[in-house]
Amino acid sequence: MARTILTVDDSLTMLKSIKIVLENAGYQVEQAQNGQAGLTALDKIGKVDAIITDLNMPIMDGISFIKAARQKKTCKFTPIIMLTTEAQAAKKEEGRKAGATAWIVKPFKPEQLLAVLKKVGV
Repeated sequence: MARTILTVDDSLTMLKSIKIVLENAGYQVEQAQNGQAGLTALDKIGKVDAIITDLNMPIMDGISFIKAARQKKTCKFTPIIMLTTEAQAAKKEEGRKAGATAWIVKPFKPEQLLAVLKKVGV
């Protein structure tokens, strides 16, 4: 059975790019265009094996999304990877405190994303 990954990003191009990489690696992909839509998707899907989220999004940003997702029983221990253009140490620390498991700076290489997923056990 394929592992399911929820991707959350306001860029349709980025969502498409991530989906292609993940599906080619055998993952099932669910998508949302902002943090609020990501929470709605989690309620609908139930448990996912990992979450990949952007930081800067309208309606609900990645940090707020991670904090809210971590409140859900099904996401308490789910690996959450922040995939963003932000590279500042302070932002990374804020993400870590919110509950991010890993941080990847865009643009990303497909093998880099897959290596991080493997590293977090997905």
